[in-house]
Amino acid sequence: MSGADEFSVWWWDREDNQHEELRFVGAETAAKAAHRLCTGPAAKLGMVHRVIITDGGDFTNFEWKHDQGITFK
Repeated sequence: MSGADEFSVWWWDREDNQHEELRFVGAETAAKAAHRLCTGPAAKLGMVHRVIITDGGDFTNFEWKHDQGITFK
C-alpha cells in the first residue's frame, strides 16, 4: 500500500491485549489519534499501556509506552 491513507494506529491495554484504533488513515489523523491515546484519561489511569503507528509496509513509525513515554519516532 502506498499513498496518503497508509497509516494505522494500534494500542495495548494493561493485560497486553492489542486493539485496532484506526486503519489506513492519513498521517495527521493517525498522529492526532496517537496523541489522544497517549495523553488522555485512559493513559493517565494506566488503561493504555502502549501505542504504535504503523505504515502501509507494516513498519512502526511511532511508539509510546506507559511510564516510559515516546520510545520511537
